[in-house]
Amino acid sequence: MALGAPPLLLLLLGLLLLPLLPGLPPHTTGCPASCRCYSATVECGALRLRVVPPGIPPGTQTLFLQDNSIAHLEQGALAPLAALRHLYLHNNTLRALESGAFRAQPRLLELALTGNRLRGLRGGAFVGLAQLRVLYLAGNQLAKLLDFTFLHLPRLQELHLQENSIELLEDQALAGLSSLALLDLSRNQLGTISREALQPLTSLQVLRLTENPWRCDCALHWLGSWIKEGGRRLLSSRDKKITCAEPPRLALQSLLEVSGGSLICIPPSVNVEPPELTANLGEDLQVACQASGYPQPLVVWRKVSQPHDGKPQAQAQPEAGTPGLGGHATRDTGSGMLFLTNITLAHAGKYECEATNAGGKARVPFYLLVNASRQQSQQVPALQAPATRPVGLESQHEAGSMAFRALGLATQTAIAAAIALLALTALLLAAMICRRRRRRKKVPAPPGEGTLFVNDYSDGPCTFAQLEELRDERGHEMFVIDRSKPLFAEITPEAPGEQHPSEGLFSGLRLPPRVAYEIHC
Repeated sequence: MALGAPPLLLLLLGLLLLPLLPGLPPHTTGCPASCRCYSATVECGALRLRVVPPGIPPGTQTLFLQDNSIAHLEQGALAPLAALRHLYLHNNTLRALESGAFRAQPRLLELALTGNRLRGLRGGAFVGLAQLRVLYLAGNQLAKLLDFTFLHLPRLQELHLQENSIELLEDQALAGLSSLALLDLSRNQLGTISREALQPLTSLQVLRLTENPWRCDCALHWLGSWIKEGGRRLLSSRDKKITCAEPPRLALQSLLEVSGGSLICIPPSVNVEPPELTANLGEDLQVACQASGYPQPLVVWRKVSQPHDGKPQAQAQPEAGTPGLGGHATRDTGSGMLFLTNITLAHAGKYECEATNAGGKARVPFYLLVNASRQQSQQVPALQAPATRPVGLESQHEAGSMAFRALGLATQTAIAAAIALLALTALLLAAMICRRRRRRKKVPAPPGEGTLFVNDYSDGPCTFAQLEELRDERGHEMFVIDRSKPLFAEITPEAPGEQHPSEGLFSGLRLPPRVAYEIHC
C-alpha cells in the first residue's frame, strides 16, 4: 500500500494539470453552444448567428463562421483569438469593416469575406494583418477602391475581387502589394485602368480582367500594348478576351485586335455661365459647370485664393455641406455643381472649374461678388427698433428669383426703371385710345364718310375679278349696276319737314332717291 501511494498521487496530479498542457483539443476548456470544436478548429457555420459567439477557446487556429447573419464585427469580438490562422466569414451580411477590426490577429494567413454586403473598404480595415496571404472579397458590393486600401498587407499573395461593382480603381489603391501573385478583377464595372495602378505589383503572375465594360479609348492604349509585349504571360487563354463595350464603333471587339489609332480621346471643353455673379449675404447659390469630351470628363470645383485681375479675393472658410472651399473640391462627371450656402463675405473671390479626362485638362474661372448692402440696411432698423423687422425688404427678397438677385445693384435698378417706364407707356397708350373712342362717339362723322359711291353708268355684266379691280382713288369699291332693271319701286320724296334723320347727314351729297337696282357682277 505504501509502495502504491506515490504512483496514485502522481496520477491525480497529472489529471489536474491536463487542461493546462498545450496542443490538446480546445473543447477541454469549453466550446460555444451549438458549435463543434475539435483540435484547434471551431465550426459555427449555418447557425443563424448575428454576432460572433462568446466562449471561443483562445487557442483556436481555424474558425468557421460562414452562412450566418453577422452584420457587424463588435469591437473586441475577435480580441481573444490571437492564435487565429484561418477565419471564414463568407456569406454573412457584413456591411462595413471598422478600422483595426483584425488588429488582434497578427498570425492570420487566410481571411474569407466573400458574399457579404461590403460597399467600401476603409484604409485601416486590414491594419495588423502583416502575415496575411489570401484575401477573399468576391461577391460584395464594392464600387470603388481608394488609394492605399491594402497598404498594410505586404505579404498578401492572392486578392480576389471578382463579382463586385468596382468602377473606379485609383492609381494607388494597390500600393504595398509587392508580394501579390494573383489579382482577380473580373466581372466588375471597370471601364478603364491605369498603368500606375498595376505598377506596385512587381510579383504578379496571374491577372484576370475579363467581363468588364471596357471603354476602349486612348487611356487603355497602354494595356493592349503591355499585353502584347510581355503581359500575355499573366493571362490565360480565357483571360485574354478583353472585350470593348464602348465606343459603339468598337463594341464587342477584342482590345488586342483594335489598332492603336482607333483608341482616341476628345480633350475636354468647359463652360460656366455666367462667369460672374453677385449674391447677397445669407443667400444660397448654385453654379453649374458644363463639361464635354470623350471620355466624359471629371469635373472639380476649387476656390482660388490668389488675387487675379483686381477681382476681390478672400479665402473662404470650410463649411459643412459646402464643397469647393478650404481646399475641398466637388467631383462629378459632365455637369459639376458648386453649392454655396449662407453666403458670407468670405465666400467672395475666384473659383475654378476644372474638367479632366484622358485627353487632357481644361479649366475656366468664375468670380463671386458679395453684396454687403443688405446687411447694412438691416443694421440701421435694428438699432432703432430691435423688435421689428424690415418687412418690405423680406418680402422683396422672397419674391425675387435667384437670377435677378444674383445681378448687381446697378443692374437691378436699371431693370426696375425700365419695367416702370414700360408700364407708364402702356397706361398712356390706353388713355389715348379711350379718349379717341369717346370723341368718335360724340362728334358726327364728316359728310361722305361711310358712303358707298356707285357709278352712274352700265357697261354690261362683269366678273368678280373685274369688280375687285374697280376702285376709286379713296379705295372705295365701284359697283356696276343696271338702272333699267329696278328691283323695288321708286319712293316718293318726303316732305322737307319729314326728312329722315339719317338723310340729314348726307344732304350735301345730293343723293338720288333710294332705289334698288340689279347689280351685274
